[in-house]
Amino acid sequence: MWIVAGLALATALVPANAGALHFVRFAPTIGYARTVSPDVTYAVNLTDAPSYAPRFLSVVAGGTVTINLDNNGSYSHSFTLSSQANTTLNTSWTPQELDANLSAHPPQVGANVTLGAGGTGSITLTYGAADAGDSFEFVSIVPYQFQAGMWGFLNVTPNSAPLVLSDNVTDTLRFSPDVLSVEPHSYPAELNVTLSNPGSVAHTFTVASQTNVTVPTAFVPYFAVHPPLANTNLTPGSVKYANFSVPAPGVYMYICEYTGHYVSGMYGFLYVGVPPPAVPAAPSTAIVDTWILAGSGVLVGVGAILVAIASLSGRFPRPPGSRGGHP
Repeated sequence: MWIVAGLALATALVPANAGALHFVRFAPTIGYARTVSPDVTYAVNLTDAPSYAPRFLSVVAGGTVTINLDNNGSYSHSFTLSSQANTTLNTSWTPQELDANLSAHPPQVGANVTLGAGGTGSITLTYGAADAGDSFEFVSIVPYQFQAGMWGFLNVTPNSAPLVLSDNVTDTLRFSPDVLSVEPHSYPAELNVTLSNPGSVAHTFTVASQTNVTVPTAFVPYFAVHPPLANTNLTPGSVKYANFSVPAPGVYMYICEYTGHYVSGMYGFLYVGVPPPAVPAAPSTAIVDTWILAGSGVLVGVGAILVAIASLSGRFPRPPGSRGGHP
């Protein structure tokens, strides 16, 4: 009976513990670098969200960018490219304040197009070496569309930096993605990272200059001795560009320097010229794995057989005979 009880208990407990196997952390998401050619063409959709898709564009200094516009919505939208380099327009402005800013700083020539529902258009712009590292915001000047989220950025990368990545900082104190992968053709490699902060908390994107090193939690004295490759501050709602040079292959850690953010998990890794970690397949979503169910069935069967054997071998008393009395 002890054997049967043990088998039954094991059968009951194995499925209960199986759920613990699924509480595993997924591998980090990975952002891969892409190459920007000197001359590039984009198809940009203007939607009723309102928004641009895509909203981040890049062109190499000395190259030409052609932007084909398509109004997918039922309302008019505009594509108006600011002439102010490295300036983020304020989404709290009223339509009148936005118009006043654009009157004081006229949009780039040929880059102020309004399209009705279903309309199309095209803009071609050329940027010289003096524009390298600059970013220009584009917005819709149709009242309240910019304030509702219809904005984007055109980034002019140095002509020696064709490797472009993007990353986001979040109020959950995480980078998304928290792994970036780059395969340069030569070193030093010039990188350009588009950084977005859609939240309400400020963050930094600070890249360690040493490879294969974990930044200590007391990072202020560490960075004083080893100045970071990049240290970009991202105020709430801002989009910035980190342009920096990577001297050699390896894994470079990046963190947020605001108090408590790094120790809360706000860090990531830049894999340069080395393969990033593999992303494993997602765990099973079954409540109990198939092998556990099969094993449980076998154990129950074994228990039933043992009970039958015990009953036939005299473990249970036979009924009294028809003759004979008390001893």
